[in-house]
Amino acid sequence: MTRAGVQTRGDRPGWRQVMAGGGMLLALLGGCATRSGDVPPRATDPAAYAGWDCARLHDEIDSVQQRAADVAYAVDSRVGNNMIALGLGVTVFWPALLAMRTDGLEAEQLAELKGRYEALRTVVARRSCPPPPEAMAAQRQAALPVGLGDRLVYEERASATAPAHQLGMQVTALRRDQIEFRVDRDGQTFAQSWRQDLAGNPVLEARAPLLGWRRLLKTELVLGQVLVGELAAADSARASARVRGQVVATGPQTIAGRVFDVAVIELFGEAPLRSDGPGSMDQGSTRLDGVMAVDRRNGLLLRLELRSGNADFILRRRLVRVEPPSARP
Repeated sequence: MTRAGVQTRGDRPGWRQVMAGGGMLLALLGGCATRSGDVPPRATDPAAYAGWDCARLHDEIDSVQQRAADVAYAVDSRVGNNMIALGLGVTVFWPALLAMRTDGLEAEQLAELKGRYEALRTVVARRSCPPPPEAMAAQRQAALPVGLGDRLVYEERASATAPAHQLGMQVTALRRDQIEFRVDRDGQTFAQSWRQDLAGNPVLEARAPLLGWRRLLKTELVLGQVLVGELAAADSARASARVRGQVVATGPQTIAGRVFDVAVIELFGEAPLRSDGPGSMDQGSTRLDGVMAVDRRNGLLLRLELRSGNADFILRRRLVRVEPPSARP
């Protein structure tokens, strides 16, 4: 990104330094791990939210639950027990989260989030707020760089020299916690849709046959932030890849005639060595790296480049135009 006003990593610690520091911190915390179920919710005064309207209260509840799910997934992925398989959505089961054995820092985070959640629910009950609407609020829709019916058109290649394909993703629904697309490639429309949360993470089950990612992206990405997640092959029968990322640039950029608030993420990881079957990391792995660019406000994908010794994780995809409904027959 070269536009004025865009932040880049600059003098911030590099990936290896960040990960080394994180490893030292985990090692120090490991000796004093505590069961998060033993940590009571950190009380939050409901009066802090007394002046909020129902819409704002529901949005904050969504945000608190999403952050709790992120903490849970980070613990789950680190210990590798797959105990909590949280998918898309913002409803979490607090007893399950608080029964996890987490590090002291993560237990404190869950306790704080649970306290805020309880305070928010108290205010919602006092105000007799109705259930939140399924549709995305009109104010939020108006702030999006794309609208209902817009079709995002990507150029997609298996490599720099491979033939180009056209991937189309038409916005068919804007919900309070997700965006849904109708997907076509080279004029063929897939039966399955593509749904993603407002951070940009797709529903991997029953999705259009595109490469996806599990809980990799977070809302409000900031420069230097480190991310952890999985990449899922387009063929759901294939094994996933493990991936880490770091936000290396942020800022506004005009792409395809629309202004996006872009976060550029460097990706590093490992994929199963074999790409001709289910495979697993136990049978060997190969390096994976690349770059991803997304809109920080809604998770819309703007660019994805992946390189790997596994053909399932080789891809070049970039947004080339946005077609409004009036521009199509």
